[in-house]
Amino acid sequence: MTTPKIKFKEWGDDIGDPPERITEEKVQEMIDAAIRRHNRNASIISMCVGWVVLSLFAEGLLRLIGVIPPLLPWLNITLK
Repeated sequence: MTTPKIKFKEWGDDIGDPPERITEEKVQEMIDAAIRRHNRNASIISMCVGWVVLSLFAEGLLRLIGVIPPLLPWLNITLK
């Protein structure tokens, strides 16, 4: 079995023309779109985390002042 000889002068001739170059404006549009998508996703995640933290704080405050009964009997927190 013999290995084929590669002629480096003809290397890549069968590929054809190179693809079109991406312009600087197109790159900037792609970067701006990625930043916009990241900011949107980060805002949605931050909003969800904020609602969870706010609801847990409100629940703890209401349990502290006695509006909501304790979840577990031995976990009774009160202001005395």
